[in-house]
Amino acid sequence: MLDDLKVKEFSKDKARMLNPLQLALIGDGVYEIFIRTYILSENESLNANKMHKKAIRYVKAQGQALIMHNIESLLTEEELGVYKRGRNAKSPTVPKNADVRDYRMATGFEALVGYLYLIGNKERLEFILSKSIEVLNEKEV
Repeated sequence: MLDDLKVKEFSKDKARMLNPLQLALIGDGVYEIFIRTYILSENESLNANKMHKKAIRYVKAQGQALIMHNIESLLTEEELGVYKRGRNAKSPTVPKNADVRDYRMATGFEALVGYLYLIGNKERLEFILSKSIEVLNEKEV
């Protein structure tokens, strides 16, 4: 899926200089597209509304926090640093339907996804995204 994406890659140094909330914004979009594509590939007959409802389970803060609980030990030191910067970033928004701790962990997860996407580390990004599906399919969120 990610092989067809043509985007200007950032150097690791340049990507690390970005605000973690910028990384999270990019990561949110990348993760959302990945999840929607995954859902569609599992059941091509779903209409858009049903796809959206199914996607919510994967993209909500509680699910992303669960992913991080399960994959944090698999992260490199560099990835862990990006995750923690995202998790600790002061967001101007307050979660409406999420626990603050889950919301912060989800922001860290999205920052990590955004970072890996921007630096063009497709192998590692695909590993993290695949693990996220495994975690959420194993556990009920």
